[in-house]
Amino acid sequence: MRPLPERRQRMLRRAIALAAGVFGLVTIAAGTRVLTGSDPGYVVFRPLVAFNTMMGFVYVVAGVQIWRDDRLGRLWAHGVALVNLSVLLIITVLYLGGNPIAVDSLAAMTFRTLAWVAVSVALKGAR
Repeated sequence: MRPLPERRQRMLRRAIALAAGVFGLVTIAAGTRVLTGSDPGYVVFRPLVAFNTMMGFVYVVAGVQIWRDDRLGRLWAHGVALVNLSVLLIITVLYLGGNPIAVDSLAAMTFRTLAWVAVSVALKGAR
């Protein structure tokens, strides 16, 4: 496959950076609402909500890094994907062990993990 022209690479990388930053802001807002008492309608595993809220800030920083520096942005995206995958595996084991983790939480963590894997793959194509 031929590499994209430099201008298109930059445009794609910036679109990915914006998506990552917005995803981070939405994650911060949703997590903060739950941590401050809003009921999402399912059992909340507070350590996971706290982790995801904190990661929202990391997503924003990753978005900035993706915007600024191709190589460093890819490293941040890969790191976020790996951290999310690690937490997904941990909460899956906890869920299977009978801990009070909602299936909705597993689905949301799976979505976050796949989203960041997609960002990592897209950034590889944007260089």
